[in-house]
Amino acid sequence: MSQGRRHPGWLPRRRSLWIAFLLLPAAAIMAVFLAWPLLSAFRLAFYSFDGLKPSGFVGLENFRQVLAEPPFSDWTWNALRHNVVVFAALMVFENGIALLLAFVLLKALPGHRVHQVIVFLPVVLSSVIVGFLWKLFLHPLFGLVNQALALVDIQGPAWLGNESTALGSIILANIWHWLGFPTLVLLAGMQRISREVIEAARLDGAGDRTLLLRIIWPLLAPSVTIVCILTFIGSFNWFELPYIMAGLTGSPGGATDVLGLYFYRTAFGSTTSGIQDFGQGSALAVLMFLVIAGVTAVALRLLRRREVEL
Repeated sequence: MSQGRRHPGWLPRRRSLWIAFLLLPAAAIMAVFLAWPLLSAFRLAFYSFDGLKPSGFVGLENFRQVLAEPPFSDWTWNALRHNVVVFAALMVFENGIALLLAFVLLKALPGHRVHQVIVFLPVVLSSVIVGFLWKLFLHPLFGLVNQALALVDIQGPAWLGNESTALGSIILANIWHWLGFPTLVLLAGMQRISREVIEAARLDGAGDRTLLLRIIWPLLAPSVTIVCILTFIGSFNWFELPYIMAGLTGSPGGATDVLGLYFYRTAFGSTTSGIQDFGQGSALAVLMFLVIAGVTAVALRLLRRREVEL
């Protein structure tokens, strides 16, 4: 067939093949490192294990143990409760502060570009660096926090060694680490709002509080959706900071235990507990996935509906 007499559908088909060829490497990587481990975890959750070798099919027994048989169920619900606390704290404090910072940066005060960089700078740091840095800050003897409190005659506690302050201390470190991300997401959403809308509100006598709550907040719905969903996923995938700052056992006394830590030491064991059950660990991984995927799907649907209504 000559060049001028090719079939009309030849070019679209060639384009589709070229797109498929370009997507193939990414699809292969996702299949190997995402889909295959996920499907393997689903399958292995229904087996008992002798070390890392499946020894028999047990059905839903692993799920029953981690959800309803003490002490496993106690550890599961304790870790889940802490994940919920982390999510609530980050939603209120991290995202609340981020909203205020974004509103201040929107005003383009002198040096606002430098301030944007300063706010976002901790985000680019490794979680390992942040964890060890805050362990030094919170050290009961020579830590920066207790040294500052000593200047006003206040004796600071052992922040990471006290059950009542350990989880809050790690949440504080997490807020410092990630505050810049929701700030810039919300700032980008604010910058997309028409300047005429803001100027009209100002001409009508709206102050900063009214402008933020009555005008900007409703128009930020798409950015708020992104921030809320990512905050939830991050809270229930929490692992690095509590592992670095409090250890694999969620010390002291399980006060900082979260599902990520509990899953890891259940599946792979730890130097202190010595307990290893890959079947239960796989069941925990499946439950974590179902909780995150299920809640994210429902929340995304509700938040998207709110965007349409607004």
